Amino acid sequence: MADLTTAVRPAALRPGDRVMLVSPSGPTRPERVARGVELLTEWGLSVAVAPNVYARSGYLAGSDAERLADLMTALGDPEVRGVVCTRGGYGAQRIVDGIDMAAVRADPKIVVGFSDITALQLALWRGARLASVHGPGAAWLEERTGPDSVAALRHALMDPTPVEISARPDEETSGVRVPGAPVTGPLLGGNLCLLTASLGTPDFPDLSGAILLVEDVAEPPYKVDRMLTHLRRAGVLDGVAGVAVGQFTDCADDWSTTIVDCLLDRLSPLGVPVLGGLPIGHGRDQIAVPFGTPATLDTTTATLTVTPAIH
Repeated sequence: MADLTTAVRPAALRPGDRVMLVSPSGPTRPERVARGVELLTEWGLSVAVAPNVYARSGYLAGSDAERLADLMTALGDPEVRGVVCTRGGYGAQRIVDGIDMAAVRADPKIVVGFSDITALQLALWRGARLASVHGPGAAWLEERTGPDSVAALRHALMDPTPVEISARPDEETSGVRVPGAPVTGPLLGGNLCLLTASLGTPDFPDLSGAILLVEDVAEPPYKVDRMLTHLRRAGVLDGVAGVAVGQFTDCADDWSTTIVDCLLDRLSPLGVPVLGGLPIGHGRDQIAVPFGTPATLDTTTATLTVTPAIH
């Protein structure tokens, strides 16, 4: 059984605090990040940009050494109180083994990102039990992350009160539901592809007693089936308390089996409550949610309530 008391919750960000932007994964561009900087500044935060944020090496935001150096600069600088990843893409797994976890434990600070950043969040959880935030990065997409996303991210970073997310009937995964009594456990997981890619590494979390969060983008149903089947065959889902299903965006192909069919087929046999329709992931109005803190999943009220990642 996972210990619900182990999460290290860094201090909430306050006006005047310094946050640093980093790109641990794929490359981004200044014009994409400008709106994110504007939002953080509007909240009274002081925004610093790590030296290699806009570096590019093919599909990576610079070399492994550059990306790791930026990440450790942000994690190790006592003046920096929050670390905001610009985007996902790919590359975090290539550098997480180089993180100085002693430095993270000595000065815990809030880290936010999603998608490929799941690999970083899993590593920080394993190495420092650091709670973080699964939420939009600084490369802000106004057409996808509107006012609800803005308010939710600000809450997750600056307001140390529980985050409650209600399932939405218009979300594609709203039909994924397995009823059951409310369950409580640490919320762990994130992007399904990255979670599956972490299997067999030191960073794959103990999901015993946990609420598993899954979301993904541009993965057709048969690939989602393959990933969930892989996790089931590995035995790592045997002890989960429940499953919170976020957005599976652009996850359709020409076969008649839908993503809802696939998720129900693979998750129902777990025999635990499953709640879909949660606006967490790569879709419109993405809501930021704490990672690693105790959460309650209630299929009757169709809500996921999560202890803040900050104090």
